[in-house]
Amino acid sequence: MEKNIGCEIDFLPVGNGDKSGDAIAVRYGSLGNYKVMVYDGGTKESGEALVDHIRKYYGTSRVDYVVNSHPDSDHASGLSVVLEELEVGELWMHRPWEYSSKILNNFRDGRITDNSLSDRLKENLYTAYSLEELAKEKQIPIYEPFQGYRIGEFIVLSPGRNWYLYKLISGFEKSPEQKETGEDNFSLGYILSSLNEGISYLTSLVNSSWDLDTLRDDVETTAENESSVILFWPFINHPILLTGDAGIQALEKAAYFAESEFKVHLHKILKFMQVPHHGSRHNVSSSVLDKIVGMRKDRNDGKTSKIAFVSSSKESTKHPRKAVINSFIRRGAKVFNTKGKAIRHSFNMPKRPGWVPLAPVQFSDEEEGWD
Repeated sequence: MEKNIGCEIDFLPVGNGDKSGDAIAVRYGSLGNYKVMVYDGGTKESGEALVDHIRKYYGTSRVDYVVNSHPDSDHASGLSVVLEELEVGELWMHRPWEYSSKILNNFRDGRITDNSLSDRLKENLYTAYSLEELAKEKQIPIYEPFQGYRIGEFIVLSPGRNWYLYKLISGFEKSPEQKETGEDNFSLGYILSSLNEGISYLTSLVNSSWDLDTLRDDVETTAENESSVILFWPFINHPILLTGDAGIQALEKAAYFAESEFKVHLHKILKFMQVPHHGSRHNVSSSVLDKIVGMRKDRNDGKTSKIAFVSSSKESTKHPRKAVINSFIRRGAKVFNTKGKAIRHSFNMPKRPGWVPLAPVQFSDEEEGWD
């Protein structure tokens, strides 16, 4: 790549109260040869904001790549506005309804047919399915983002195709009941993680220590979240990782794939990353952060090696969790939170008039208790 290549990443605010989402715009390349990518669109309101943002700050009405990380409405809804109002080169999204014939045997009810399963997935994931319909109407090419595929300069690190087809789709909350296999049950994991999140939300804060991570290795998130498209830009001077709502399993698979396929250790090279799932404690663990962000540093080290952005609504009381932010800071990351504002990270890009430096989130001497 050219030495003068640059990149800017904009996180726009999404949601109200404790409902957060993601709406991310990326522009990269060199002057006169920029590419634009939208990674998730949040709500319809944030989709409108994305369109305005791209026109105003990127000076274009064209988006080269639109990526829906996973089918949750707080990530997919706003993309319909982008598809409607801008010229889009490619849409990248998963289409689980296309694989009904391959996964029929995963379900307990033997009466389910190929067509009925496909229709059920389309209905239950209609926010995402409507993007497919809109793209077809506008003759926008649709591609599925599986491990190893490239979206412009970005590489998909997760999910792998077989994991997505034969494990994740069957574990979606609104998929039919799975057969008993003795293996991971994402529906159960979702119920347990939801209960744990609710309980921890009601408990009081406890004192925290720099030397002690309180994140757990046994937490789970939904299969929908684990299906999030993890994108990696391996630019030698400024590698970037976008994670959507990915959980521990997806993050571990992404780190392993980067190492095995590209001989890259993410924790050694990353300069910028997205904090998964708005800073939820059910998406990261100490061990997976060691692999992606790095090992914990001495509190007096003072060195910061990377930037982490987290998206949460202005009024949110549970996103991001203090324990998650502390764990990133312990590993030398500067963390910035949208909290109802648009925030920008850039390198080798022109300054924007009116945009001022943002203060990072500070280490908290209190964290949420688990019990």
